[in-house]
Amino acid sequence: MASRRRFTLLALGGTLAGALAGTLLAPMAQAQDKFIVLASTTSTEQSGLFKHLLPQFTKASGTEVRVVAVGTGQALDMARRGDADALFVHDQPAEEKFVAEGFGLSRRPVMYNDFVLIGPKSDPAGVRGNDIAAALKRLGTTGGAFVSRGDKSGTHAAELRQWKLAGIDLAAAKPAGYKECGCGMGQALNIAASTNAYVLSDRGTWLNFKNRADLGIVVEGDKQLFNQYGVIVVNPARHPHVKKDLAQGFSDWVVSRDGQAAIAAYKIGGEQLFFPNAGQ
Repeated sequence: MASRRRFTLLALGGTLAGALAGTLLAPMAQAQDKFIVLASTTSTEQSGLFKHLLPQFTKASGTEVRVVAVGTGQALDMARRGDADALFVHDQPAEEKFVAEGFGLSRRPVMYNDFVLIGPKSDPAGVRGNDIAAALKRLGTTGGAFVSRGDKSGTHAAELRQWKLAGIDLAAAKPAGYKECGCGMGQALNIAASTNAYVLSDRGTWLNFKNRADLGIVVEGDKQLFNQYGVIVVNPARHPHVKKDLAQGFSDWVVSRDGQAAIAAYKIGGEQLFFPNAGQ
C-alpha cells in the first residue's frame, strides 16, 4: 500500500509539473508566434530603410517582422500563395490588381522617392539630362550598354513603362546593348559598375550602394520617374492562416504619425531617401 501511495503521489507530482510547465511555456509560445512575414521589394531592404524602421515598429508593438526581400512581382506571387501576411511594394497598377482580385484587403500609400538613370560619368551615349524617354531612345538607337533587372520587380515594371514611352517595343526587338540579369537591384548595379553600362535604379538603393566604380546619376528629375510605395494586408478570406491583426498593426503603424516620422528621419550622408505621403 505504501509503494502504491508513493507511486500515486509521484504521478500526481508529474501531472502538476507538466501542467505548470505548460502554463509557463504557453506565453513563451505566444511570444514566439508574434511575428509577421512581410514580402517586400528589394529596395526597402538594400537602401537600409528596414534596418532603421522595423526595430522601431517592434519596440512599439512587440511584433517581429520577418522580411522576404524579392522583386515586387515575386512578392505579390508569394502573397497570392498565402506565404506572406503583408506586402510593402512599389508597382501601383499591379498592387491595385492584387486587391481587386481579392487577395489584399486594401492598398495604402506609404512613401515615395524616385528612379534615376545611372551610367558612366563620362556618359558615352550622351543621354545626360532630365528626360528619361529621350535618354532611353538614344540608348536604344546607339546600342549603348544597358542592364535590365528583368525580374518582374517594381523597378523592372517602371523600366518597361519608360521604354514604351520612348517608343521602343522590347517585345518586338531588344536594342543591341540591352541585357537582362534576372537579378536584384544591388546585383544589377554591380553588373553596370563592372561593365560600364547604364541601369535604372531607385534612388534609395543607389544612395546606399558602395561599389559605384565610375558610375553616377545621368538622368533625374523627370516626373515619369516618380516611385510610390504601398502597404497591403493579405486577405485572410483567401488564406485563413494569415495573421491579419498583426499585419494590420504594421500597416497602421507605417502610415501613422510615428511611422511616417521614422521614414522621414532615414538619411544617408544627410540626404533623405524616402518621403512619407500616407493619406495623400
